[in-house]
Amino acid sequence: MKKNDEYIRQLLQTQDGQLKKLHLIVQSAIEEETLLSNKLVDKEDDITLTFGAKLSDRVAAFGGSWKFIVIFAIVLFVWILFNTLAPNNKDFDPYPFILMNLILSCIAALQAPVIMMSQNRKEEKDRKRAENDYLINLKAEVEIRNLHQKIDLSIVDQFQHLCNIQQKQLEMLEMLEMLDKKMDQLQKSKSEQA
Repeated sequence: MKKNDEYIRQLLQTQDGQLKKLHLIVQSAIEEETLLSNKLVDKEDDITLTFGAKLSDRVAAFGGSWKFIVIFAIVLFVWILFNTLAPNNKDFDPYPFILMNLILSCIAALQAPVIMMSQNRKEEKDRKRAENDYLINLKAEVEIRNLHQKIDLSIVDQFQHLCNIQQKQLEMLEMLEMLDKKMDQLQKSKSEQA
């Protein structure tokens, strides 16, 4: 139990450390106002594949295709047909087809690790793309929050400006009302004099 608990703690600490690194990358990208996608995608393209990596990709692409299945089925059918219909001295692998079973086992034994190498590399690429997507989404979230704050500040400023305009309008209305009263008093005094 203690080993499992310790392993889980170490795993969580490792993941927490990776998340902190990602957050630092996003923070520096925001401060520099640069695009994260360009940085991470360009790094992925710079990696040159070795001959073995290219070969494993080709084998995986061919071994997982219908072309391979059809060719392999034809070869097996021809093999079985030749060894069952050929005269006894011409057949090289008689019925239980031991040689064919050996060749099939060897092909499976060699093809499986090669395909696994290709899948592992593609899984690593997918993990990096997912990390890239996470960073871009995180930066977008931060930028959206910043935009919300800017819009909120703008709304507060506009509201303050509108309140100031309304206050000035009220003052002007009061002045107009006072002028109107003075005009009424002047007209009353002129009418009383006349």
